[in-house]
Amino acid sequence: MLIAVGLLLAAESGAQAQARSLWNLPDARMDFIRQCTSHMSGRWAHPVAVCGCLHDHAAAAVQDSDLREALLRGMRERGVPTIEVEWIPPAKQAQISATFSQIAKPALQCMFDPAEQPVGDRTDLQR
Repeated sequence: MLIAVGLLLAAESGAQAQARSLWNLPDARMDFIRQCTSHMSGRWAHPVAVCGCLHDHAAAAVQDSDLREALLRGMRERGVPTIEVEWIPPAKQAQISATFSQIAKPALQCMFDPAEQPVGDRTDLQR
């Protein structure tokens, strides 16, 4: 009985250590936002929201992992949806244009989210 309790306690403490180590793993989305935000700061009022939105749409819309990672890299490094040809295997380079078409509308919505008022009624556009 004492051995069983000891084994149970050892297993429980191992599970707790694993759970703690999972909490310490870097969050890829937050790391992306941190790197992207510096490029967006001068352009948008809410750069963190723009970067988070771009990340989420790119991650959801682009199914191919090589194209998705290249697109996220471009956004992270330049602040705009970009894919350099050398970031992608030659066999997939022909898909770059289709990837941009796939994310064009969501990316524009992230950056230019429609206001609650119609454009004709907005006064903040006159600067």
